[in-house]
Amino acid sequence: MGSMMKTGADYAWFQNDYPDLAEAYCFTLVRGLSPAEVVSRLGGHPEAPLRGMAALVDAAFARFGFTAAHRQLVGMTAVGTWTLLVEPNGFLGVTEERALPASAGTSWISHFVNVNAVGTFLWAEDQVLRLCFDPLFPEERWGTAPDELLDVLHRVGFHFGEETPETDLSSLAAFALAEHLTGVAITPELLEETTFTCATVRIRGSA
Repeated sequence: MGSMMKTGADYAWFQNDYPDLAEAYCFTLVRGLSPAEVVSRLGGHPEAPLRGMAALVDAAFARFGFTAAHRQLVGMTAVGTWTLLVEPNGFLGVTEERALPASAGTSWISHFVNVNAVGTFLWAEDQVLRLCFDPLFPEERWGTAPDELLDVLHRVGFHFGEETPETDLSSLAAFALAEHLTGVAITPELLEETTFTCATVRIRGSA
């Protein structure tokens, strides 16, 4: 483990390089399942692959022009033993009624922000919610292990206490916390050079 723990500041490139995505996204890491297995667990419909994050973002936002907006476009790629899911303007990964069943027998770590700066960090293990909180309000945590990572939350850059920090790193600290839990680093190269396996997943209902 020799390397220093990353902090939100190490992910500042994300907001600089991907300003549109940084306003509204969900990133999820699932251990030991292939992209196809994750799609199957979510009841998704395979779509054509897309190369690079810009293409994925454009395709996801284009969908919102359609009446089919109750399906979310998800881009996926294997990173070591994990599958990364990226949802531009999505939230499936932090939706408990979808994430918890899909986490059966494995680890599911997801974090989300929307255009209203509402955020969620969710960590599930085998259908049990271990930790959930809004990155802007790290004092208010729930799940079966809400305090297990408390020192890590401080170290990766979540802001506790009254004073508002000059630069708010809350959403970026969520990337650092996910990396701490998974060992998977999200990098500009990964987002730029990956050809993502894609699927659409129904957001609500079962029709």
